[in-house]
Amino acid sequence: MSEQELPMKPLTRWAPTYESDATHKRCGCCYGVQSFKKDILQLSPRVIRILGKNPGPFTLQGTNTYLLGTGKKKILIDTGEANVADYLQNLATALGNENQITTIIATHWHHDHIGGITGILRRFPDNNNEKIRLMKCQRFDGKSESTENAFEFVENGQQIEVEGATLRIIFTPGHTSDHISLWLEEEKALFSGDCVLGEGSAVFENLTEYLRSLRKLLELDPVRIYPGHGPVIDNPREKVNEYIEHRLQREKEILKTIREEQPVSAIRIASMLYPNILPTRRMGSLFNVRHHLAKLVSDGSIVNVGIGFGLYKLAEEKDRKNQSNSCSIL
Repeated sequence: MSEQELPMKPLTRWAPTYESDATHKRCGCCYGVQSFKKDILQLSPRVIRILGKNPGPFTLQGTNTYLLGTGKKKILIDTGEANVADYLQNLATALGNENQITTIIATHWHHDHIGGITGILRRFPDNNNEKIRLMKCQRFDGKSESTENAFEFVENGQQIEVEGATLRIIFTPGHTSDHISLWLEEEKALFSGDCVLGEGSAVFENLTEYLRSLRKLLELDPVRIYPGHGPVIDNPREKVNEYIEHRLQREKEILKTIREEQPVSAIRIASMLYPNILPTRRMGSLFNVRHHLAKLVSDGSIVNVGIGFGLYKLAEEKDRKNQSNSCSIL
């Protein structure tokens, strides 16, 4: 899911010379982001992108789902939303008559990534008498897992293979507690889910974990990133650094606003930092501000002096000493 658009940078690193997203055009119906000309696109010898056909203010052009493998058995990463007939038809077209999905891996629990599972299982009921494995990471936020689908929970570092594609699970929480990315060994490429988007910046639930995950991606040093939304990223290091710098800059801006306005509410801070944001993205920006505030409270930089959404002010020395014994409502 996207917060707001960040400037795109030019290509700085090598990437495979397969058909890319460079042929995109602008389209007002796609919420001010680039519109993909093709719903089905071969991105490399082993990666096909099928667009989820669910464009929106948070999904950009729609969810990117990916078929992996060079043989007849395929892995599908993410499934889009529920009840999107055009997507199911495009998925069937991409598979053709000879290929089958053996494994579905969800990068996280959000409906625009797991919602299409039921429809896929109904569309391909026999699947050559082979049951499709459903895989994701377990949630760690205290919320119940969906009971509609029986997931096999993956572990960090776990390897999943089909002919021509070897995937490794990379635990990257922050956007959600169960978020994973997937490392494609054959291409030194990364499927980033909603940790890094092709356009704009992502929303997140836990900023400390999110920054840690972004730094983990830097250590992996992928050649290419296949994001959960937006175009392929062929300058991964620059893009991930841009994400980290964007968050750290936001933190500085929030501290500056608190210093000048204190005590101040999260809503007031969001309105000052995002004065021109689209109305449809305003709530996402508020959530991100609140998560920044949660991190700053945890760090001891600020304190919450109100109830509910609260008012915030810079922490004084006595506040830092009492932090371990206090309970802030964010």
